[in-house]
Amino acid sequence: MSTPTSLDLPEGTRRAIVESARGPFAALEALPAAGACELGAALLVPGYTGSKEDFIAVLAPLAAAGRRVLAVDMRGQYQTPGPDDPDAYHPARLGADIAAVAEATKTVHLLGHSFGGLVAREAVIGGYTPASLTLMSSGPAALPDPRATELRAMLDFLNGTIGPDLKEKIAEIWLGTLKPQAIADGVPAPIVKFLGERMLANNPTGMATMASHLLTAGDKINALAAREIPTFVLYGEDDVAWPPTAQEDMAGRLGAQRSCIPVAAHNPNVEAPATTAHALTEFWNATEARGAVVLRRVVRHRLQVPTERGGHTTSPTRRTERGNNSASPSHGRRETAAAWPSGQCRR
Repeated sequence: MSTPTSLDLPEGTRRAIVESARGPFAALEALPAAGACELGAALLVPGYTGSKEDFIAVLAPLAAAGRRVLAVDMRGQYQTPGPDDPDAYHPARLGADIAAVAEATKTVHLLGHSFGGLVAREAVIGGYTPASLTLMSSGPAALPDPRATELRAMLDFLNGTIGPDLKEKIAEIWLGTLKPQAIADGVPAPIVKFLGERMLANNPTGMATMASHLLTAGDKINALAAREIPTFVLYGEDDVAWPPTAQEDMAGRLGAQRSCIPVAAHNPNVEAPATTAHALTEFWNATEARGAVVLRRVVRHRLQVPTERGGHTTSPTRRTERGNNSASPSHGRRETAAAWPSGQCRR
């Protein structure tokens, strides 16, 4: 379970409701404490049993770079309502939700954490085209053991229960297992209180259905790679969900940038927020810079603007003769963000 270390909102951050074509979604919106939002906005999607509050520690440093940052609760999570219909929680449906939120908020960078990464990739495979995609502590397919064993035990306990009885059983899981574990781990009382409120506010059908999809998700890396979106794979060196080696392999298959965050496990946004925010900012900035270069090349190509020796572009000259219009842009493979050294994991 993702556990924030603080619930205090940083300066420049507010609670908001995003009204989208697929309904309302609860969000945290962060703006730079000083200066303007000059860079592309980012949308952060939490994992299973998580919420927008999981990103509180990285909101301020991400926004400080000069961009608007939004973290949302997915459908059925914490403060975003959801129906008692299992079909509503299929990753493709949740991906469509996230695409609608991105459209409504005009965000251009998409990040999904853990199960949120599986949802974010569904949004992209389904046709949404962000400027970049970050898969944080997520994997290529279903959750492996040992976490899968824990999740199967939970589903065995729920055993197909529906309606009010399902909500009662989830409350039993919190009171009998997760709350005592949080207290034993030394989680401060206000955070334990929040974790309980969040757990019991989640739609019970959504919780059970998402767990099932976590255990059965197929490998869609080839389909994701075919979308040719600049991608960043980021994870903690001690991740206990998808092994770091599996995420490293996924990055290779995607041709993605990769960063392994030292002294972090499954929640680098909580366990190493400064390092995580720095890595994300560098990737997003590099992606935008490369995108600007590509855009200038396309514009020069369309206008047939000559380039002088030394790389300086001369003023465009319009051609007026009939049938001598500028050439159409190339439709080759999209360029991806420039690379920089990946983070190093201990072996």
